[in-house]
Amino acid sequence: MSNLLIVESHNDKYFIEALSESLTIDIKVNQPICQIDDYECLNGLSEAKLLQCLEEIKFDDYTKIGIVIDADKEGIENRLAQIDSVVKKFDDTIEIKNINTPIRSDKLDLEFICYITNVDGHGELETLLKTVKLEDSTYADCLDAWRECLDKNGKKISDKEFNKFWVNNYLRYDTCTKREQTQADRKCKNEIAIKKPIWNFEHEALTDFKAFLKLFS
Repeated sequence: MSNLLIVESHNDKYFIEALSESLTIDIKVNQPICQIDDYECLNGLSEAKLLQCLEEIKFDDYTKIGIVIDADKEGIENRLAQIDSVVKKFDDTIEIKNINTPIRSDKLDLEFICYITNVDGHGELETLLKTVKLEDSTYADCLDAWRECLDKNGKKISDKEFNKFWVNNYLRYDTCTKREQTQADRKCKNEIAIKKPIWNFEHEALTDFKAFLKLFS
């Protein structure tokens, strides 16, 4: 029997694997719910997508199942209510109300533990990554001027889209060496780049996230 972690995106998977390794925690991270071209997830994970993911899992294989989704603009409480609504379809006797709290399902013979990725109650993984970045981020930070230019010309980009662009530039230009950039597709893509030591794992913004992961140790 083992533990399984359900995540929203590929970047969640890569970052959690790096963070878990720093904590010497061995945990299986499921394939992300949202694929790169999955437009249904762009404005936040839907209950339908989470339900589909859980329906494909063999609960008998696990003792603990962790669920990690972004707070986005919805906030922590609303996201927890969303998870609770979906999980109740498998066991209507349990209630998920808090992060980092194991909830036992006797019917499924396992525990559910949830975490909502956020900074000050809202946001997503990319918001967190911007907060805990360790290296100089000049290339990524200069995107603020680009965004201001868009605003002046009546064009808008959402915080979620902007933060994803910021992280991509931080990985591609600020933290990928000139030599690595000659093999950017292999050395600078997210799967490799996110796992580099370019994040401050001691940052206070990661306190609850690390506490969540330690529940699987």
